[in-house]
Amino acid sequence: MFGSYPKTAALKNGQVGSSSIELDIAPVEHAQSAFKDTVRKHAFDVSELAVVTYLLAVDAGHPYRLLPFVMNGNFHHKSIYARADDLFTPAQLKGRRVAMRSYSQTTPTWVRGILCDEHGLSAQDVEWWSQEGAHVAEYRDPDWVRSLDEGANLEQALLAGQVDAIIAGAAVQNKDRLRHVIDAPQQAAQAWHARTGVIPINHMVVVRDELVRNHPEAVAEVYRMLVESRRAAGEIPPDGSQDLQPFGFEAIDASLRKAIDYTYAQGMIKRRYTPEELYGGVRAVLA
Repeated sequence: MFGSYPKTAALKNGQVGSSSIELDIAPVEHAQSAFKDTVRKHAFDVSELAVVTYLLAVDAGHPYRLLPFVMNGNFHHKSIYARADDLFTPAQLKGRRVAMRSYSQTTPTWVRGILCDEHGLSAQDVEWWSQEGAHVAEYRDPDWVRSLDEGANLEQALLAGQVDAIIAGAAVQNKDRLRHVIDAPQQAAQAWHARTGVIPINHMVVVRDELVRNHPEAVAEVYRMLVESRRAAGEIPPDGSQDLQPFGFEAIDASLRKAIDYTYAQGMIKRRYTPEELYGGVRAVLA
């Protein structure tokens, strides 16, 4: 199961094929719509999955391994908003109310981690309000997370003063009435990336552990096809250029480790997993 992007087009339309395996591509346009089926029903052998959802699934014992292939990533310094007339610094979020669609969503996880690393806020310093639960059925939010009406409009709640800030991965509708909490977010993101080498991963590709153990050659072929499909889209940047969709163990190592650290520090997984645990036998398969 993959979403529809330029990078998956050649794979989905058969332009990139294989002489050894045949893919049964699920008719999914937006990968998020099938995340629950992946982690609750194990409906797919190979699936695109949000990285934090994947970590929650591993923590709950679901049988998936990670492929070193990022479907999409983005910088999220820009993703936390306040009212334009309510002036405070990121550090002054301490004790304030911040709402989001889901505490366990990947974008808020990156935002909270950045607020911790760059502005000294711990996960429990802020009053977090979450509208939805997680895709992983076994997961429960930490005790310090509060519930917001699932039907509430986050921007309207912010403008009405019900909360002090919101985290929104997509573009906001009321740009003239809102401001970024982190000033000059693009510049701040690039400076952070220069210091850390981290690309905020959103979605990656996972495979069932059984497939890795019993059909390693198929796993290697799927990975090859993903890379070839992205290459066919002309999306692989020149060497030395910034890549928001990195692939390969070395290219994603710092980013994956940071995602693990943030998810653990924010009370969502029981321990800090190593990349080797998440890959399992995949590293040997792709050697």
